[in-house]
Amino acid sequence: MNQKIRVVIAKPGLDGHDRGAKVIARALRDAGMEVIYTGLRQTPEHIVAAALQEDADVIGLSILSGAHMHICPRVMELLHQNGLDDVMVVVGGIIPDVDIPKLNVIGVRGIFLPGTPMQEIVDFITKNARSRVGSV
Repeated sequence: MNQKIRVVIAKPGLDGHDRGAKVIARALRDAGMEVIYTGLRQTPEHIVAAALQEDADVIGLSILSGAHMHICPRVMELLHQNGLDDVMVVVGGIIPDVDIPKLNVIGVRGIFLPGTPMQEIVDFITKNARSRVGSV
């Protein structure tokens, strides 16, 4: 039996704008994924703890504050320390073009800028999330 893809959506840092994160969470849920929204002002430690507790396949970070080059490396480091290297990390928000290759190098798999069609995000996650087929 196929199990639903489990996605933790988080708003790290001090950015208080969460409309985009909520829209993405709803779109993923409507596409059949199980979505856990952690809320505003999350630390990397809290995000990774939530992914561990929820057995997440994907972490989606919504970052509009410009703190992505501080937050993403810490999230990736914590995932590795907790043996969660197979959890895919995607980031949405205001990401300068110059930072995209740097995020890819540290292991961020998907980067979605404002205006990205929802279906493109859904399709990317569906295609690239770790397989849960046969897992219990």
